[in-house]
Amino acid sequence: MPHIRATVTDPDLPADTRRALAEGLTRLAVSALGKSAERTLVHLDLVPADRYWVGGQPLADGGRDAHLEVSITAGTNSAAQKEAFITGAHAFLTDLLGPLARGGVALHELHPESYGYQGITQFEHYRRN
Repeated sequence: MPHIRATVTDPDLPADTRRALAEGLTRLAVSALGKSAERTLVHLDLVPADRYWVGGQPLADGGRDAHLEVSITAGTNSAAQKEAFITGAHAFLTDLLGPLARGGVALHELHPESYGYQGITQFEHYRRN
């Protein structure tokens, strides 16, 4: 059950681009990490550029950046799969959004006993299935 939080420096990102972003990140979670599309959540956080700083400086006017924070269950992906996701995410984001100031990706691996949804831990989900 990956939870993908995408922060993008464009509060006026068009609806079709928001949809493409959510759909593309979901597809990437499926193809690179082997996750279930139905259990993948994408949260878009659209912020003004003046609230986003790179190297201690506010992002220049007209500049754009994106950062992904992805929560996944620890031990469910190999180093190669995680690298494929990070590489694929960068390519996808720059193709969709254009050049990025930094374009970061952070994969957070959470222990299955400390992560879940609908009141069920990932540990219990895997035990049942």
